[in-house]
Amino acid sequence: MRLYNTLARKKQDFAPLNGNKVNMYVCGITAYDLCHIGHARSSVVFDVLYRYLKHTGYDVTFIRNFTDIDDKIINRANEVGKTAEEIAEKFINEFYVDMDRLGVNRATVEPKCTEHIPEMLKLTETLIEKGHAYATPSGDVYFRVRTFKDYGKLSGRNIDELESGARIDPGEEKEDPLDFALWKAAKPGEPSWESPWGQGRPGWHLECSAMSEKYSTLPLDIHGGGQDLAFPHHENEIAQSEAATDKEFSRFWVHNGFVQINSEKMSKSLGNFFTIRDILAQFLPETLRYFLLTMHYRSPLDFSFDALEEAEKGIKRVYAALAQIDQELGKSSWKKSPFPEDIVAELDEIEKHWNEAMEDDMNTAAALGHMFSAIRLAGRVFEDKNLRKAEGGRDLMERIRKDMAAWGDVLGVFRRDPAEFLLELRDNRAARRGIEPTKVDELIQGRQQARKDKDFDRADQLRDEIANLGVEVKDTPQGPVWDVA
Repeated sequence: MRLYNTLARKKQDFAPLNGNKVNMYVCGITAYDLCHIGHARSSVVFDVLYRYLKHTGYDVTFIRNFTDIDDKIINRANEVGKTAEEIAEKFINEFYVDMDRLGVNRATVEPKCTEHIPEMLKLTETLIEKGHAYATPSGDVYFRVRTFKDYGKLSGRNIDELESGARIDPGEEKEDPLDFALWKAAKPGEPSWESPWGQGRPGWHLECSAMSEKYSTLPLDIHGGGQDLAFPHHENEIAQSEAATDKEFSRFWVHNGFVQINSEKMSKSLGNFFTIRDILAQFLPETLRYFLLTMHYRSPLDFSFDALEEAEKGIKRVYAALAQIDQELGKSSWKKSPFPEDIVAELDEIEKHWNEAMEDDMNTAAALGHMFSAIRLAGRVFEDKNLRKAEGGRDLMERIRKDMAAWGDVLGVFRRDPAEFLLELRDNRAARRGIEPTKVDELIQGRQQARKDKDFDRADQLRDEIANLGVEVKDTPQGPVWDVA
């Protein structure tokens, strides 16, 4: 597998350092609010990477932390009259609700910052002993950035350029404007812990270094997160970890791209800020997950509700095809007759290309395209009466169904019972357009009864009433089936 390594600024062949074991650390949420579309993208991206590594046979230890003490958490707690611990616990639980709906798996280890204060204190003491950090009279501890000669190697920042825009704020006791906080002295009313420098709490960057080293041997095989974390967070993690341990911190750095809203940066001030809950109030969770996979993870993703509508059409097309495959496989009319080798060879190529797409920096957009190719191949067989009845056709369909299940397990999509999903999708689309499914069912039943009674005027009247709702009805051997037009 080749992964784009931010540190090297290119794709590189990935293989774990220790045989079959992969250690992957991904920065989790700061638990002070509901998760937004950006959190959804990052979580789904690394969930797929986790799934794919396991799919290919690796033994993966996936570490994803929770920041449960931070200025934002403290400010939110003060706003609503609760403790920081209560706020963090609430939004960690809300995170799980959202991620469970999106089909994001739990990580192997999910540590919280506040449960690892001793590890952070030890790391800070090591940095002070080595001359890479210093304590101030007021009890803050800072990392000396200039003592780490490789500072900027991840983000490509130059220390001289950083210095030109840096300053020391009033009241700070830094030696250098570039230095960053490892430990913050306690302020009145804030949560704090005892330390050699007095009561205080850890800096944001410190926690990930301490927890990475606790749950994994260094170097990590993969460290991941959103593109916005590359600087300063991940840059500072590298500096403090490598300065303390004299070891490489992580071999691969993987970052997902930003989410834009209608081509603009998402911002509460612009009024284009969407939580996962906002989106799932209108669309099914699998539609959102599928949409997030339709663009390569490193590319910017432009979110809009129109784009979700298009994604919904795509996911519906796949599930409808899977339903047809299941229906055909349930029949016993397959006959032993020749089956074109070129069609089997075409499926061989599709399977090969799907694997190549995932091996090439986890290109989920291309992988989805190959899944559609498999579905189109099944459609061509269905359209040919001779092929449709051939015994080789059954073998091909079973193989496509097996492929779709395996690929769907990796991507986290197309795993539902097709008939059940299509019904839920129909009702979801109806709800968005103000159509009441039970009313449609009643109208269709009334029309059926009118036709049975040969009351054709009434049947036509009900047909028009159904059409005016924006509903299409198809008469099938199993009875009438309706969908949103």
